[in-house]
Amino acid sequence: MSTAPIGERIDEAYVDLSPQEQRAADFILAHLADLAVYNATELARLSGVSKATVSRLFRRLGFSDAKEVRAHARILRAEGVPLGGASAALTAHLAQEQSNIHHAFSSANVEQLTRAAALIAAARRVVVIGLRNSYPVALHLRQQLLQGLADVRLAPQPGQSIGEELAGLGPTDVAIVIGFRRRPDGFARILDAAHSARVPIVLLADPSARRFSDRASAWLECPVDSVSALDSYAAANSLVSVLASQTLAVAARTSRTRIASINRLYSDLHELESPSG
Repeated sequence: MSTAPIGERIDEAYVDLSPQEQRAADFILAHLADLAVYNATELARLSGVSKATVSRLFRRLGFSDAKEVRAHARILRAEGVPLGGASAALTAHLAQEQSNIHHAFSSANVEQLTRAAALIAAARRVVVIGLRNSYPVALHLRQQLLQGLADVRLAPQPGQSIGEELAGLGPTDVAIVIGFRRRPDGFARILDAAHSARVPIVLLADPSARRFSDRASAWLECPVDSVSALDSYAAANSLVSVLASQTLAVAARTSRTRIASINRLYSDLHELESPSG
């Protein structure tokens, strides 16, 4: 039996479906984000076909009934698989974003933020690791930390692997590992390698990575849940901003010196537009 997402199953079987089944399939493809809440009767009514047609379509796609389809859709969304289709209302989107941010700044996370900032500020070298969809968050964090810390590296570099960046790190360094869901298969091995070298780890990820938190010196849990088709990283970027700000506050003297030096270079190199435009 196929384990592919339902959208892929429909694409593969589409030409062999009857016109009525194709009509139901078209509706499903246009409303994948809502599939977890529809039963067979609702799908039949909304797509303009009979309930028997919907049931027959599900069987052709490898599902026993609508209940199994709903469970399949919930599993896909929990794993972060993008589900296209109808867009969610802005009010629902805003409510979910607020929930994510509240979770990210829970009392437990505030304590871990303080610990993480202290570790990063005291480190000889900081390596920020982000793979796949975590890479943009890692890139932003590195740019923020670099304002006040001299040796902050991003991994992996284009065309490189993680090994080059982990080599030589030790207890006086810090690895910030960002690992949101749909992580690559080798994610745990990266954590194990850093942990074996006694490198303090700051782990920033969604709740699905909680099982890795025992390797981390600081664990920052940040949901990326969304009512829309794709995960949202608004809370993650907010958390990154606070983490960088707290780190620079801990390393206040060296940060001020570096920031002043950077600003002088901005002026000398004419890298920024003037406030007057």
